[in-house]
Amino acid sequence: MYNPPYLEYSKEHTLATLNQLGAGIAWEKPVDLSDKDVQKRLGPPAVKAFLKIRDLWELRDEDARQLLGGMSNGAFYELKRRARGTLDQDRLTRISILTGIFKALNILYSKKLADHWVQLPNDNPMFEGESPLAYMIKGGQPAMLRVRQLLDSRRGGR
Repeated sequence: MYNPPYLEYSKEHTLATLNQLGAGIAWEKPVDLSDKDVQKRLGPPAVKAFLKIRDLWELRDEDARQLLGGMSNGAFYELKRRARGTLDQDRLTRISILTGIFKALNILYSKKLADHWVQLPNDNPMFEGESPLAYMIKGGQPAMLRVRQLLDSRRGGR
């Protein structure tokens, strides 16, 4: 998955530089999610993370399947049963976005609110009174990215 960079400050200089924490994935070059070996390597931890988020957010199976791009019942139940698997580029990207949303929520809010926020009606104009979950299901990946950007901006990110 993603290892965030850290800032290194030099006492002699006032310049901060970004450095990559060791994850096997270069910071300068995005990982090739279309590569089958990368999918095989990242799939199991991504599945584990998604299932944990699903449990904490108390998502219905139907909603979880929709967040993964409309996965079939059989494929989803097999994923849950084995709690690992190889995921395609689209599903790895979706889980990455959801992981970022999860992280941002847990930085911004108490655990209880962070775990329920996606299911609560929201008066932000972007949600039109619906829950962020409904918004993300209807809008797919672009909507998921907008939610991630909203939360990142609230916590002072980019």
